[in-house]
Amino acid sequence: MSDDPYTIQPGRTREPPTTLLGRLRYLGPGIIVSGSIVGSGEILLTAGLGAAAGFTLLWFVLFSCWIKSLVQAELARYVVTTGDTYLRTLNRMPGRTPARREGGQWWWPKVEVSWPIWFGLLGFIPGLVTSGGIIGGAGQALGLLLDAVPAMPDVDGKVATGIAAVLVMLLLWTGRYGRIEKILVVMVMSFSFTTIICAALMQTTEFQVTADDIVAGLQFDFPLELLFLAVGMYGATGVASSEIAGYTYWCIEKGYPSFVGGDRDDPRWVARAKGWVRVVQVDVLVTLVILTFATLSFYFLGAGVLHSQGLVPEREETVAILANMYSLTLGDWSTYLFIFGAFFILFSTVLSGLGAGSRSFPDLLVTFGFFPRKNLETRLKWTRGYIIGMPILSLLLYMSIERPIAMVIVGATFGAFMLPIQAVVTLYMQRKRMDPRVRPKNWVSWCIVGVFLAMATLCAFYIYGVYLDNFG
Repeated sequence: MSDDPYTIQPGRTREPPTTLLGRLRYLGPGIIVSGSIVGSGEILLTAGLGAAAGFTLLWFVLFSCWIKSLVQAELARYVVTTGDTYLRTLNRMPGRTPARREGGQWWWPKVEVSWPIWFGLLGFIPGLVTSGGIIGGAGQALGLLLDAVPAMPDVDGKVATGIAAVLVMLLLWTGRYGRIEKILVVMVMSFSFTTIICAALMQTTEFQVTADDIVAGLQFDFPLELLFLAVGMYGATGVASSEIAGYTYWCIEKGYPSFVGGDRDDPRWVARAKGWVRVVQVDVLVTLVILTFATLSFYFLGAGVLHSQGLVPEREETVAILANMYSLTLGDWSTYLFIFGAFFILFSTVLSGLGAGSRSFPDLLVTFGFFPRKNLETRLKWTRGYIIGMPILSLLLYMSIERPIAMVIVGATFGAFMLPIQAVVTLYMQRKRMDPRVRPKNWVSWCIVGVFLAMATLCAFYIYGVYLDNFG
């Protein structure tokens, strides 16, 4: 049985639903992750890539959407059936090194930490920069919305970003899993649906997508001058590495590992485990469908409208330029519809991302031995501390840089390098630590191997592009 009361709570075992409708009733973690996915990646980077590249990289957008969901589902399978958290899973990999050697500081516990944890820590600052870019985009949209209110005085973008940061703190401080899930369902679905409709209506305008555009976009061309933006988009769209990690924590918050239970000698354990894994798989599939339609809609609008007009979103005008995707398609009246939706979708990204981070950060402190795994009270205190501290740090970074797209690319690029590591961890854990009765079929493991090779190849291509750019 798992020794972590955070992941598996005694007495909560529950029989899984046996029908598709029943499984749909238990979905939720994927919706929260969609709040992060259908946000910074799509509205900032995918639309921005379409504005810069036109339809040339349509194939790459599809590749970015589809390649990561298998790792998401299989890593979640491991977490749900073992009761390990994401960071505990990473820390079970071979190659552990002491976090403090003899003679180190007294306040630093003597523990051993595996190499994926150290690599992930390198991404803390890039991730913080990305968070600043996203909250800055939400602030830009909020500022434009407030300016549209007749009786409201003009609100500076930085002030509006500060307001957005405070709203994030309040919602995460007062909201448990269920409330966050309900808020994000409304935010994600409303704006995603509106954008899909807008992309469909684009076909009635001068910006309509033709069959030749689609064919050109599936030719596997890759302009090297767009390498950095494209890899940033790849790291942020679809299920990025941070969302793969965050998804496991939302599965825990939903209760899936507790529903399975930790007693593997229970005669019903295997049936429960397989049943709840099927719920996870449906949840991941629904997420994939949502993000595919939303991502393609943003890309088509960016490529069809912004690229044809020579408009590239950047700096403090990012949201205002992106609004042309709506206004040039539906008319001037829709500008504020886009701004309204942009605020909610970017705000949902901040809410989802910081919400997941507030669950994983205390787990990191547990991994480094700062407090026991069973101390849920201290875990909760650090969760709340993260909820207050991270929005403030993100706000300060945005106020210093004020370039939302460039800021998002920083963390997204690092995330692209974390993806093949997550694939390796998933394969190793399934073969070495997962109960053989609930392992995936062999063909699934071979597919993960293929996903790893594709991810590693792209990372190598990126490094080669950087080398050419600097020394070629």
